[in-house]
Amino acid sequence: MEPRHITENYAVSPQIHPEDVARIREAGFVALVCNRPDAEVPHTHRADTIRALADAEGLVFIANPLTPGQLTMEIIETQGRALQDAPGKVFAYCASGNRSSILWALSQAGKMPTEEMIAAAARWGYDLEKWRDHIESLAARVQDEDQAPRQPR
Repeated sequence: MEPRHITENYAVSPQIHPEDVARIREAGFVALVCNRPDAEVPHTHRADTIRALADAEGLVFIANPLTPGQLTMEIIETQGRALQDAPGKVFAYCASGNRSSILWALSQAGKMPTEEMIAAAARWGYDLEKWRDHIESLAARVQDEDQAPRQPR
């Protein structure tokens, strides 16, 4: 396990192993997000196996697999809810940490400057520059939604 802190409360990592789950909790994380599809890992590393271990450790577990080329708003929003709902630090993993970094940036678009997000990921070797337009587009969408008049319920 190699946590790469993108922010104070969000770290990413390459694929974890079952024995890493306890260490993740010991490191102060409260939520564990799997961004790696089960088809990419042996059965010992699949989401259900890691979920059972996370549950035993008292960690919130979120399966949010991202298959290359299959990015959807639902996946982005699920990642964002994981960060928003966690009462503390979130640890996300995939094959290298790259997908978890991309999903973080897209889900947090508009909450911090794009340049800061790109720089935060770059400290760990993740190149989000090619995602700049997507991040800024989502940030503009968030800003538009925030400025839209609210309808009475």
